[in-house]
Amino acid sequence: MIDYENLYWLNKPFFEDYKQSFEETLNSGWYVLGKSVSDFENEFASYCHVDHCIGVANGLDALILSLKAFDFPKNKEVLVPSNTYIATILAILHAGLKPVLVEPDIRTYNIDPDKIEEKITKDTVAIMVVHLYGKCCEMDRIMKLAAAHNLKVVEDCAQAHGATQHGKIVGSFGDFGAFSFYPTKNLGALGDAGAITTTSDELTEKVRALRNYGSRIKYINDYIGYNSRLDEVQAGFLSKKLKRLDEINAHKRRLANAYLELLSDRVTKPVVEEGYFDVYHIFNIRTPKRDQLKEYLMEQGIKTEIHYPIPPHQQKGLAGVFEGSFPISEEIHATTLSLPISFFHTEEDMAQIAEAINTFAQLHL
Repeated sequence: MIDYENLYWLNKPFFEDYKQSFEETLNSGWYVLGKSVSDFENEFASYCHVDHCIGVANGLDALILSLKAFDFPKNKEVLVPSNTYIATILAILHAGLKPVLVEPDIRTYNIDPDKIEEKITKDTVAIMVVHLYGKCCEMDRIMKLAAAHNLKVVEDCAQAHGATQHGKIVGSFGDFGAFSFYPTKNLGALGDAGAITTTSDELTEKVRALRNYGSRIKYINDYIGYNSRLDEVQAGFLSKKLKRLDEINAHKRRLANAYLELLSDRVTKPVVEEGYFDVYHIFNIRTPKRDQLKEYLMEQGIKTEIHYPIPPHQQKGLAGVFEGSFPISEEIHATTLSLPISFFHTEEDMAQIAEAINTFAQLHL
């Protein structure tokens, strides 16, 4: 059996480092907003080529706090890709704002810059881009559009740690970069964890207060804040793994290249573009016979996932939030399939998976 993901085998190379980190934290006697968090914030800010990093409890909170820091008037509009994971949209709603869906580019699955401007109104205040699957959005064009219309930009970097466009890393383009360190991410913790990156001193000060009950000084509360603090244990683990993030990304890129070389052109493979450094948190293919292929691969002992089976505008919990149709998003959600591509997988695994897919393609596509 080839697992889609296995967190034991993914993290096994780091166990000794984790044990050392845990002992250090345990013996320190300081378990909330201490040295481990501060050290990781400095290390991750340096990795992302920004001035500041603020550790928070999870990726959703990173998105919410980024939006709350701007103090936008209630119900102002934030543009967001129509095929994103629901967390991006939940953040906009929890911040008291209105999500406006923009269709993605069918080639890259990222928000289509050609479709952004037509969705901008007098109420639009921000663009929330999502670097989906580990591919950076067309940030050069998006930042120009944002500047022309005086819009803030928040990057959802949850799936793209280390991805770049023309050498510039995600999390350093917009006003904020919001990261999740959920265990399956390329830089994953052993539980929930998140962070926000920015170059703004003023916004950093505000977010640091917002994550800690709205307080800059203990028992003095300047804002209606939250309890959303990256804890010392997870920060210590993340510092250990961050030292090998480039190695993790390089490994996943080797696996992706094996897929790209071996897979039949009868399935739609991820687009590879000059100037983009993709980190393949997810390696997705598309086929109109997605469900049949998924079942066939399971019969061959190969586990896969779907990111994601239901588009946001069709989710029960978001009923009545959106108007209009989103056919590109619907096509992606109906045809996408995510293949195994973890740090513990091998190129031999990729060859076995590709052979099975090619056999199916020859018979059914």
